[in-house]
Amino acid sequence: MSGIDRKRIWGWMFFDWASQPYNTLLLTFVFSPYFATVVGDATRAQKLWGFGLTVAGLSVAVLAPLLGAVADVNGRRMPWIAGFSVLYMAGAFGLWWAYPDSDNVTWILLAFGIGFVGMEFATIFTNALLPDLGPRAALGRISGAGWAFGYAGGVLSLALMLLFLAENDAGVTFLGIEPILGLDPAVREGTRSVGPVVAIWYAVFMIPFFLWVRERPAPKIERAGRADTLRESLTGLWRTIRRLPRTRSLFAYLGAALFYRDALNGLYTFGGIYALGVLGWSVVDVGVFGILAAVTGAIFAWAGGHADSRFGPKPVIATCITVLLLVCTVVVTISQTSVLGLPVAPGSALPDIAFYVCGCLIGAAGGALQSASRTMMVRQADPDRMTEAFGLYALSGKSTTWLAPLLIAVVTGATDSQRLGVTPLIVLFLIGLILLVWVEAQGESTATWSEPDPSLSRR
Repeated sequence: MSGIDRKRIWGWMFFDWASQPYNTLLLTFVFSPYFATVVGDATRAQKLWGFGLTVAGLSVAVLAPLLGAVADVNGRRMPWIAGFSVLYMAGAFGLWWAYPDSDNVTWILLAFGIGFVGMEFATIFTNALLPDLGPRAALGRISGAGWAFGYAGGVLSLALMLLFLAENDAGVTFLGIEPILGLDPAVREGTRSVGPVVAIWYAVFMIPFFLWVRERPAPKIERAGRADTLRESLTGLWRTIRRLPRTRSLFAYLGAALFYRDALNGLYTFGGIYALGVLGWSVVDVGVFGILAAVTGAIFAWAGGHADSRFGPKPVIATCITVLLLVCTVVVTISQTSVLGLPVAPGSALPDIAFYVCGCLIGAAGGALQSASRTMMVRQADPDRMTEAFGLYALSGKSTTWLAPLLIAVVTGATDSQRLGVTPLIVLFLIGLILLVWVEAQGESTATWSEPDPSLSRR
């Protein structure tokens, strides 16, 4: 990797480290479960949380391609990252006021949504900087290292939160002590501090990003030309969308990513719920499961990045989807009395061990899959409209976030079986793997992007 600006790459990777706690602490392990305490009713909390995530996700899906197109025409990404970073920190910090049995649930959901939108958009614009960090052959290693670095940040922040701040119903942390800094466990100040912790963590660790990352010089846009900039952005975005059926590889990849990313999110979302219901796990067991998945995710995101640089992202993606397909198939066979359809002795630890192994494989394949997906998007996109492309990538990831949960709910209800309820994930992974057949490993040729679109010349 000679000739590469390593400091710039480290600065870029610090975004993954800085932003991962929003997913780890707020979206998954700490604030999301605590939200039921805020509302006071678990069923109502689940409904409101799902509604809030849906609105935030749809906001990202609708606006991401447009804002990406504007940034590409304007030629600047760093100001957008700075602006969305402000939303990230403001939204996260606002969760401090999420008091137990609170009557300001609307404000809490709004604050979470603002932070979530800030995180997602900052990610889009940061991902669009990836092609400028090194030659194409090195991008897999860079992306994998960044994803692994982000996982490590998430695990460390979670450990610190559980050990020293987040209290249980008895008012003590995992270490059996009251929250540090004199925080009052009676009003859950330790757990509520997760919002300010995430905001401060981001503010501190984004300093290397803004100090070390520089984007290519861009032509200045005059104030009077902003209307023209928006018009040009909309025209370019519409041209890209109209061109999608003719850019078969990009079209197929967006479709494949839509299905396999939705299935992966379904695994992340329902894995703990599955273990609680089928294996009778405790919340602590689920926490250990999540940490194991995150650790293996970090290791294999790094290893997958090296495989990506050597073989390309497509084989890595196909291998990871295949592994996840097999894991889902195995998970369906695990219960307290059987593994792989074979009976086990009563009280046997084998079902728990098998599910822990599945969790490690989910983390490993998921980490490498997400890292390789990022570099594959670079290969498929128009080099001159990279931010717009990652906006479309975000659209494909957010437009069907309801699909996996809906299919799982329908099949679970129809079969009255939590185990059979996860079988739709197998179908979603399989569709993603099939669509990958039409994806060119090297992406569309440069000539494809320079060809005029006949449909736009008709008057």
